[in-house]
Amino acid sequence: MRITDKITSVKNTRIKNFQHLQKPRERREQNVFILEGIKEIEKVVKSGYRFKSVYFCPAIISSDAVLELIPTATDFFEISKEVYDKIAYRENSGGIVALVTPRNHELKDLQLPKTPLVLVLESVEKPGNLGALLRTADAAGVDAVIVCDPQTDVYNPNAIRSSIGCVFTVPIAVSNSKETISWLKDNNINIYCTYLQAAKPYHQTDFTLPSAIVMGTEATGITDQWVEAATHNIIIPMQGAADSMNVSTAAAVVIFEACRQRGFEK
Repeated sequence: MRITDKITSVKNTRIKNFQHLQKPRERREQNVFILEGIKEIEKVVKSGYRFKSVYFCPAIISSDAVLELIPTATDFFEISKEVYDKIAYRENSGGIVALVTPRNHELKDLQLPKTPLVLVLESVEKPGNLGALLRTADAAGVDAVIVCDPQTDVYNPNAIRSSIGCVFTVPIAVSNSKETISWLKDNNINIYCTYLQAAKPYHQTDFTLPSAIVMGTEATGITDQWVEAATHNIIIPMQGAADSMNVSTAAAVVIFEACRQRGFEK
């Protein structure tokens, strides 16, 4: 490993830039996202992302361990514990913080099997919910997640953290609802929208066919364009006083019903 520089001051320009990168606009303009956590880094390396720069604290992790974990990067910076504490987003993340080049998540790049199971998320607002949904999608072996009209980006630090790195393991596309509806229809994928006024219970729906399960926001649900485009609008029957569930919980209920029908086989 060749150390590009040693940084001991929290006033260093590179260190101050981490604060800017908390904003989605800055991440887009600089074409990087912040990554930390050994498990998350392992997933990124395995998925073939390109590391732009790596900042590691030798008081926590050795240079040999860093090189074993991340074989290649444009720059490696050795930083003091004070600097590390300044830029680390969370505790116990292993002594490494990296800047990584994001991917372009386009619909045309998705490669699906003959009978795909797709999760569509319309206007997700909370990065924590997005991360939880991606974690569920990974656990269920969903073939792709399509994020439509997003109100948060997939590389938000909270989304990465709550997904436990599953943002890097699940095929993702980012688009708008109109294009996604057209793409699903062109690919003969049935559209099943969770909808409070739907008459068809989710467990009476045939998910063994090519299926897209559509989830909306917790506040307003899905928009009319999805309701009108749906093959079927489906509902999760409620037995108590609540008329809805957290979106990640609702998604898990429907997705694992689809997996049960499919015999949990790809």
